[in-house]
Amino acid sequence: MTKNHPPLHPLRILDFSWVLAGPYATRILADFGAEVIKVQPLLPEADDTFSRGYYDTWNRNKLGVTLNLSKPEGIDLARRLVAISDAVVENFAPRVMANWGLDYSNLQKIKPDIIMLSMSLMGQTGPRRDYTGFGTTVHAFSGMTYLTAYPSGPPPGLGFSYADHIAGLYGYLALLGALEHRRKTGEGQHIDLSQVETMSTLLGDAFVDYALTGKEPQPVGNTSSQAAPHGVYHCKGEDRWCAIAVYTEDEWRGFKKALGNPPWCEESRFVTLSARLKNAAELDRLVQEWTVQHTAEEVMETLQRRGVASGVVQDARDLANDPQLKSRSFFIELEHPELGKTISDASPIRLTGTPATYERSAPTKGQDNDYVYRELLGMSEEEIAGLKKQGVI
Repeated sequence: MTKNHPPLHPLRILDFSWVLAGPYATRILADFGAEVIKVQPLLPEADDTFSRGYYDTWNRNKLGVTLNLSKPEGIDLARRLVAISDAVVENFAPRVMANWGLDYSNLQKIKPDIIMLSMSLMGQTGPRRDYTGFGTTVHAFSGMTYLTAYPSGPPPGLGFSYADHIAGLYGYLALLGALEHRRKTGEGQHIDLSQVETMSTLLGDAFVDYALTGKEPQPVGNTSSQAAPHGVYHCKGEDRWCAIAVYTEDEWRGFKKALGNPPWCEESRFVTLSARLKNAAELDRLVQEWTVQHTAEEVMETLQRRGVASGVVQDARDLANDPQLKSRSFFIELEHPELGKTISDASPIRLTGTPATYERSAPTKGQDNDYVYRELLGMSEEEIAGLKKQGVI
């Protein structure tokens, strides 16, 4: 029986990206068979911006080559790698690739049908095109930080780089679309992806509401204009919580049954959704009087049996022991040449015929220099030795 090639074989992606957004996009490509060549800067380990665990998480299944782009010889090697690649991915400010002479107009001269994915903070055009920032900056610019706050007090932010994940997913999908367009037409193109704009698309109807009514959307914390109860409720135990959302009358009836039909559920202030929304604060207090008597797991299971949306607010320990994730083999083990056995998350994309594969951990510095420079570029041992001596690789 002939083994199927992974769906993205034999695409080759030259990956200049760093931190999370770009590496996340290219990790998905690598999981499904693309040959991703990660360009690693020549920096001592102590000078790396992010931890080893962080780097290993977002760069599995990739090849790694060291390359010093501050030297002309390094730029020349990069250009030679572009010539044998299908796409180039980067997430710097626009000026960075241009300063190296590796912007899209120059890459086209090397390989006319090249696809370039640029994932900058603000996009390739506009008065703020050269602004830089990380996930928290993107959240702030996009409006997400403001709208995910509570009505009083300063906006706390999301607590992790959600924007990088969203930009990575957008970038991955956009690159697949560009590759399909090239397959049909033979044309390459430049994908200009603004990370701020990707996050702004998640604000949903806030833009339309403001345009139609002139009313500025306000942060509402955990409340909802369409559901009550709706929030995160304290349960038995230290720092244990369960999220609950009741939208429809059917769900409300299921909710009442789950609680044993307490008399307060039939009071006029709670009998309709509009009444529950009007008296949401008092409703939340009563709901929590019930939840604190039970573990988060008990609350979730009791409500789920009645068709009520609910879920334990899981921490790392909960996730590691989650029976659903375990049953779907969500956690994978990879052997790292320096760290030994490592555990990470599998791809949530499940293809029955050509599933994701996990063949190698993130590359160590220059791990694949020989394969890429000698086999792919056809360089001699003398050339490679000379470049090492010059500090190019």
